[in-house]
Amino acid sequence: MNERLQQLYCSESRPVLATLIRLLGDFDLAEEALHEAFTAALQQWPERGEPDNPRAWLVSTGRFKAIDQLRRRARFDASREELVRQLEDQLDEEEEPSEIEDDRLRLIFTCCHPSLAPEARIALTLREVCGLTTEEIARAFLVGTPTLAQRIVRAKTKIRDAGIPYEVPGREQIAERLNGVLHVLYLVFNEGYAASSGERLIRHDLAREAIRLTRLLQQLLPEPEVLGLLSLMLLQDSRRDARVTAGGDLILLEDQDRSLWHQEQIREGCDGVLRALASQRFGPYTLQAAIAAVHAEAPSAQETDWAQIVGLYDALLAMQPSPVVALNRAVAVAMHEGPAHGLALVDELLEKKPMAAFHLAHATRAELCRRLGRADEARAAYRRALELATQEAERRFLQRRLDELGTAP
Repeated sequence: MNERLQQLYCSESRPVLATLIRLLGDFDLAEEALHEAFTAALQQWPERGEPDNPRAWLVSTGRFKAIDQLRRRARFDASREELVRQLEDQLDEEEEPSEIEDDRLRLIFTCCHPSLAPEARIALTLREVCGLTTEEIARAFLVGTPTLAQRIVRAKTKIRDAGIPYEVPGREQIAERLNGVLHVLYLVFNEGYAASSGERLIRHDLAREAIRLTRLLQQLLPEPEVLGLLSLMLLQDSRRDARVTAGGDLILLEDQDRSLWHQEQIREGCDGVLRALASQRFGPYTLQAAIAAVHAEAPSAQETDWAQIVGLYDALLAMQPSPVVALNRAVAVAMHEGPAHGLALVDELLEKKPMAAFHLAHATRAELCRRLGRADEARAAYRRALELATQEAERRFLQRRLDELGTAP
């Protein structure tokens, strides 16, 4: 039963928490109720058996636990009595399945409310909607764990004190808040597609959740850029079975077995890219999806239309100037015009402070130096990349590359 409950916690804790936040109107109270519900399940299910609908049972139990806790607090704080009465009045109301299913989308819009600081929106959503630990989010944002924890606490306090509603906004407001939501979903997917740290490179649960929520958002608001982001996720995720070995080691795009790529996702993603581009109202996610589509449709790395990819990166860089985009463009230039051309661009980027601390910039330099036969420079760059990398699969790959070069003569 412990193993089963662990599985349920992984799959159901976030949906249950989202519903409890809607019902209780308080993040911290909902989190306490969630843990009490799972504790009750651990105590009761071995003897009584697992209920037919575990999610509904956990929500109901969590709500009862929260009300009991509020009753106890109301003895010392009369201001809580009204809240207890309101929650008790709701007990007989049947939860609509569609309401429960959409609770995470409601929670995302709450966490992405414009009155919250941008970094707080992202951190709160990754923590509350997706269940990333504070430490994982802190590493992803390159900030200290206490700093990140304070951001989350301040965001929760702001939501409570400002009375930010737990709801999907109306159509006029939703368009204004769309960019923030898309950015959060993009970051959630990226953490699933290429985890920022830890043993596993791919966290399928996060990638699937980001795709599900983006698909739900696209049904709610069929805007081209929502479709573009969904297409990007589908195209990237289509390669999941080819990106790592059975032992969890990284496989580069050029070495992947393309027969393992999921063609149904590729077809849906490519179709979405074409529709988003045809609207003439697309943004950077659609351009990234177009780049992924060119890769997805190529029979091999050598047969990829690198000139088209460079052109798409040019458009993306004009729309969204970013050192990471520039680094990816440099890789495409290296494939199109040769490694020396790409290396010159990478060296320019490494002269700038943000890239000097980015492990993939040094790994890219190492790879291009290796291809050019500049072994000493490649070793130095691989070592620097290893110093900066925190993801174990990436570290193993970098170490293998370094070992292949051998020691300097």
